[in-house]
Amino acid sequence: MCIRDRIRRLVADTFRATHSKLDASGRQHTFELFGYDFMLDDTFRVYLIEANTNPCLEIMSPVTARIVPAMLDNALRVAVDPLFQPPGDFLCSRKCTGEVFPEIRFEVVYDSKVDGKELEGLSGGSVIVEAEENNSEDEIPESTL
Repeated sequence: MCIRDRIRRLVADTFRATHSKLDASGRQHTFELFGYDFMLDDTFRVYLIEANTNPCLEIMSPVTARIVPAMLDNALRVAVDPLFQPPGDFLCSRKCTGEVFPEIRFEVVYDSKVDGKELEGLSGGSVIVEAEENNSEDEIPESTL
């Protein structure tokens, strides 16, 4: 299993473990942004350090100056655009930190309607995470995960 797959599984597991506490009132047309911190050991085993309900969006470096606006742009496109469609030429004219972000870089890692019969009826909704920019996924042995 690759590192990215293990991270996806850990994120989905946190939502499975807390599904009854998240949006217990079943509000529609809302979203939350979560931040996850992971660590790799010298054998590339992935550890979940923490999950944050209020992740830091501070721009502290050239890397975060590029990543944070892109992530926020994509998050709002996933959460808001389906409800309020932007004008047709919006994506062509919109620039963020000097780049156009034409693709949504999030993916569903947990959907309570799909992931397990034991969770159906307890809560609804989907969890979507931003996909990494680098598409190279180095395979590591399953025994190290």
